[in-house]
Amino acid sequence: MTVTHPALKKDNVAVITGAASGIGLTAAKEFARQGLCVVLVDLEGEKLVEACREVTALAEGGEHDVAAIGTDVSKPDEIAALERAVIQRFGRVHVLMNNAGIQPGSSIFGPQANWENVLAVNLMGVVNGSRIFGPAMIAHGEPALIINTGSKQGITTPPGDPAYNVSKSGVKTFTEALQHELRNTEGCQVSAHLLIPGFVFTPLAAGGRTEKPDGAWTSEQTVEFMIESLGRGDFYILCPDNDIDRATDERRMAWAIGDIIENRPPLSRWHPDFADISKEFINNR
Repeated sequence: MTVTHPALKKDNVAVITGAASGIGLTAAKEFARQGLCVVLVDLEGEKLVEACREVTALAEGGEHDVAAIGTDVSKPDEIAALERAVIQRFGRVHVLMNNAGIQPGSSIFGPQANWENVLAVNLMGVVNGSRIFGPAMIAHGEPALIINTGSKQGITTPPGDPAYNVSKSGVKTFTEALQHELRNTEGCQVSAHLLIPGFVFTPLAAGGRTEKPDGAWTSEQTVEFMIESLGRGDFYILCPDNDIDRATDERRMAWAIGDIIENRPPLSRWHPDFADISKEFINNR
């Protein structure tokens, strides 16, 4: 039997950003099935309206238990307005899932707008969401969760999309600091958790494909793993997929930190002088 985190109970309130599709929408549906009131947050538009319809159909209280609030998480004033609207409607928040993310692609000397947009949504959306919602979540004194969606790319930082990697590295660092702060706050019943998805077939990762690759997990598998991990109290929710198991992820991450310890070139997994030895290290489990 799966142990459920005490924040995930009937009539509690969950707020999910990036909820119009992918992992966010799947999480919203799962929370609704568990009896939580759910606030779906995304950019205004038909996708958000349709997502709200789908979640409302699953909620025991229907429209009474579900709301959709159009918000651009790159704008702190809109996050603050969101928090006020949620408190006015539902009274308090027990689950905050800072999940909104974009990936327009980037290069070191590429367009400035790509860098600014990715950092504003992926990193500052998480930072500001946590900082704006967090104080009231602490103050109400009931068990609560802040779940921030990171990425393995924020840990192993593969070449190809540096702005995305920087944003997700920042989410990891911020969420670690957030959990340290929460656990050292007297009487605090809020905990923070870093969701680290594997290869998940979502609109963000689909790359124009319409059929799920064999190696990818579904968003449903990812959310199920997240719920189980929260029940265990895991901070790092490191998700496998159908291609990469946890042991391989661990060896890749160990090699990445080894660049510092061994004074190797950065990103040595992709350096011609270290490609073979890194592959041997990762495969030698």
